[in-house]
Amino acid sequence: MDATTTPGPSAVNTSLDIGIGGMTCASCVMRVEKALKKVPGVQEASVNLATESARVVFLPDEQMQARVRRAVRDAGYEPRAADALMLATEASPWAGFAPVAIGLALSLPLAAPMVAGWLGFHLMLPALWQFVLETPVQFVLGARFYRAGWHALKSLSGNMDLLVAIGTTAGWALSVWLWLSAPAASMVHLYFEGSAIVITLVLMGKWLEARAKRQTTSAIRALHALRPATAHLLVGGAQTDVPVEEVLLGDLLVVKPGEGIPVDGVVTEGVTQVDESMLTGESLPVTKHVGALLTGGAINAEGRIVMRVRAVGSATVLSQIIRLVEDAQAAKAPIQRLVDRVSAVFVPVVLVLALATCVGWWLTGHSFELALINAVAVLVIACPCALGLATPAAIMAGTGVAAQNGILIKDAQALELAHRWTRWPSTRPAP
Repeated sequence: MDATTTPGPSAVNTSLDIGIGGMTCASCVMRVEKALKKVPGVQEASVNLATESARVVFLPDEQMQARVRRAVRDAGYEPRAADALMLATEASPWAGFAPVAIGLALSLPLAAPMVAGWLGFHLMLPALWQFVLETPVQFVLGARFYRAGWHALKSLSGNMDLLVAIGTTAGWALSVWLWLSAPAASMVHLYFEGSAIVITLVLMGKWLEARAKRQTTSAIRALHALRPATAHLLVGGAQTDVPVEEVLLGDLLVVKPGEGIPVDGVVTEGVTQVDESMLTGESLPVTKHVGALLTGGAINAEGRIVMRVRAVGSATVLSQIIRLVEDAQAAKAPIQRLVDRVSAVFVPVVLVLALATCVGWWLTGHSFELALINAVAVLVIACPCALGLATPAAIMAGTGVAAQNGILIKDAQALELAHRWTRWPSTRPAP
């Protein structure tokens, strides 16, 4: 978690960032926001699916962090450190692919007869083999959908996982019933492959989603990497290496050629050239004499210098830049608020439509099997995940690329309105 204070209308409010694990769609975002806003003292809560985090603004309270974590857990999600996603970015690009690989290995034999049919070959695995291959996919690899769907039901809401769990379970149960009720030695068409493939594809989508999240935070990782881990502290003529976190205002630090400047300061001894392209975009080094200002994260190109610290921690220019980028990536664009409202009613509507589809096909004279298959199709296809992920992912990618090119975007609303400035002057918004 990361807490900062911001001026409020009647008192000094505290802003708290917290990571949230287990969110899968925009419905999850709405449920977490409602849980956080019910905590006494919370003034505002904004949850972002792409960054898997929430920003909570509240009146000062020593127990608020614990209450916020408890509210997240009671809503069925896992409270994490605010930088959990940042830490996850260090993992391999293939991290988390094992469940997908297992799902593919078990699902492909079930899908092979369909491909063979297109080629003119009629192959069909025995029903027992289909059951053995699909059941682990349904109840082991797909266990995450049941857990998330159960949490949604307990809070009297719905999410994408609930749709997937209900749809694939219906397909599995229908296949088991058709298999066990069929006459001996008869060939009956089962739907095990449909449930297995759906679960595997959704797992693959979630893996690609997580991989995209790790990639879109590369701008913030690059900014964090600019800060050296240690500083050369000068005390009484003796030089000692200390963690940057232990540097105090007024300390004298030595910066050697080729090293990064650890914090903001002023040159007190020596002359050098400093590369400040990370801050200004200027590719040419800037000459620094005694009395010149230094910015943490810049590179000392040549010459040994001694500097006096004038800002540490969150007060440094680099920390403020990182904060701006994080704020822009975590903020919600106006269109995202509309998406959240739509997704709040999307899942219940889909469940009603699936029930209506089943009843409608059955009452019009079709078999209950066909009616159930069509209802399952509605449940599986209608997933609101894209609603909740598309806009925040676009904001993360846009602000990240902009930061890498030296452009800082204040918030999501500014990014959303930026396209108007590419039009004719008469259509531009007033400054």
